[in-house]
Amino acid sequence: MTAFEVTEPILPGPAHALGALLDVPVPGDGVLPLLWHWLYLLDRPAQADLGPDGHPVRGTVLAPPGPGRRRMWAGGRVRTPGELRCGEPATRRSEVLAVRDKEGKTGPLTFVTVAHRITQAGRVVVDEEQDIVYRTAASDTGLSPGENTAELPPGPHEWPIEVTPTLLFRFSALTYNAHRIHYDRDYSREIEGYPGLLTHGPLQAIAMAEAARARGVASRLEFEYRLVSPLFDFQGLVASSVTEAGETTTAVRDRSGRRTATGALRTIRPNRLKR
Repeated sequence: MTAFEVTEPILPGPAHALGALLDVPVPGDGVLPLLWHWLYLLDRPAQADLGPDGHPVRGTVLAPPGPGRRRMWAGGRVRTPGELRCGEPATRRSEVLAVRDKEGKTGPLTFVTVAHRITQAGRVVVDEEQDIVYRTAASDTGLSPGENTAELPPGPHEWPIEVTPTLLFRFSALTYNAHRIHYDRDYSREIEGYPGLLTHGPLQAIAMAEAARARGVASRLEFEYRLVSPLFDFQGLVASSVTEAGETTTAVRDRSGRRTATGALRTIRPNRLKR
């Protein structure tokens, strides 16, 4: 399958923008924390190459498998064998590894695994696989903004984040993500059938990684994560990180306690991502 490459300088601006967005510290040594590479080496398709949902339909490594297919981020695996540093150029090489068709409860599903490898100063610093799913119809979540659901207060290992349309829009801008379900409420409700704005999968993953960083978990790690349920803006976001027996487990839940994402961080081991 065709591989795409992009090279650009890793500038400090996007990192400082994410730090301000989430109110988290930006390392003073220029080494980017886990998953902050998602702010860099981005696909920037032409406006004419975007589909009605805001995602590119051509000219990118990951185009939909057919017209009208709706895209969701399902999870992924990230290894950081090196340090991605601000102030130096880096190169990202991307390719589709696998495409699998399955039949789901709502109709046909297409699962796509995409690999990204980032090199800087001649060495691999990020080795990643992303799992993306395409579906044909809107899902009935059974949720609505008017639900009267009891709230579960944050615990000692939890970090609440107030999810607002402004936060979702700014994160979309930082990651050059034009998918309308994150900022266009009318489109999200009337076309995709969601009860509100959808909170980004990458934002949930970064929240889990930041919850671990706040508890002193090192950055040169393997991180495996899954998005297990939709999370909407009116439900809030609570990230957590707990370390036991040498493994750190992370999670995201909504204010009522419903889990929407899970993750596990381990000290880096020999390469487990197969090409």
